[in-house]
Amino acid sequence: MTTPIPTPVSGPPDILRCASMELVVTDLEASRRFYVEVLNLVVTEEDENTIYLRSLEEFIHHNLVLRKGPVAAVAAFSFRVRSPQELDNAVAFYTELGCRVERRKDGFVKGLGDSVRVTDPLGFPYEFFYDVEHVERLTWRYELHTPGALVRLDHFNQVTPDVPRAVGYMESLGFRITEDIQDDEGTTYAAWMRRKPTVHDTAMTGGDGPRMHHVAFATHEKHNILAICDKLGALRMSDRIERGPGRHGVSNAFYLYLRDPDGHRVEIYTQDYYTGDPDNPKVTWDVHDNQRRDWWGNPVVPSWYTDASLVLDLDGNPQPVAARTESSEMAVTIGADGFSYTRQGEAQPEYKLGHQL
Repeated sequence: MTTPIPTPVSGPPDILRCASMELVVTDLEASRRFYVEVLNLVVTEEDENTIYLRSLEEFIHHNLVLRKGPVAAVAAFSFRVRSPQELDNAVAFYTELGCRVERRKDGFVKGLGDSVRVTDPLGFPYEFFYDVEHVERLTWRYELHTPGALVRLDHFNQVTPDVPRAVGYMESLGFRITEDIQDDEGTTYAAWMRRKPTVHDTAMTGGDGPRMHHVAFATHEKHNILAICDKLGALRMSDRIERGPGRHGVSNAFYLYLRDPDGHRVEIYTQDYYTGDPDNPKVTWDVHDNQRRDWWGNPVVPSWYTDASLVLDLDGNPQPVAARTESSEMAVTIGADGFSYTRQGEAQPEYKLGHQL
């Protein structure tokens, strides 16, 4: 049975949005070629060990940090907060939870000022900041816009063994559920949760964790995603495409999943919807419905369910990965699409762990 994470008396920091991710990569030059030459993210600055990248519509210093290291992993899921005072709230909130908390007035990375990093109760490395160096927003620099232009960092996706516990914790942090996946008994298998008024800033999905499933960048239209596919084909890099292009049922978004040179998963994402009203209705999907993951009913490749990136503690060591053992999730798993249907009531063959029984 799920043991809830206590809700601190101290109020949570007021989070505006997901803002950046710090990735550790083993081959910095190969990663630079992928993110800069293929995906055309913009280099804000770089040195021999670190590259700071941003999307075309961003005005803060970076959305993605690539740092050279011995083990490919995620060093920080970074969120911007509403004011400098919210960092005090972050310290109080996580200290009350008994988490490890570190604060640096001059930031942990270039381009950021006063910042707080924590290892949260789920084992993920979270960063909170407000003070940031502003850079040129390239929205009007159309000579720099490629057919596959990436315009915003959209969301993270996190893998955790106990989704209901994770969802309760994220709600205490001020996140709201926009969509989730449940079975007939009300077990939650995944939840999409937001601070900004879109479908999500992060998602909690079931599996061995803590791990990072993907980081997502937004394009304006579907054709931008198709252009990326064409470019990858022209460069003889189509093996970087793991899944898609396609359309999700959850979030309604058009998607493409890529793997970078270290195996970190990147989603290219567009056309979700506005969720900012206080009475925005939550959408719940049946765990058996195979259109929740792909609206066209296409099967999902096994690696999309099994593979994910390690995450680091505040000392830079990989966090141990705990297996998902909840018995109610074993008969029907997200990772296998379980027993599914496109039209409810029709007989379908039963599947478990990706194999027909």
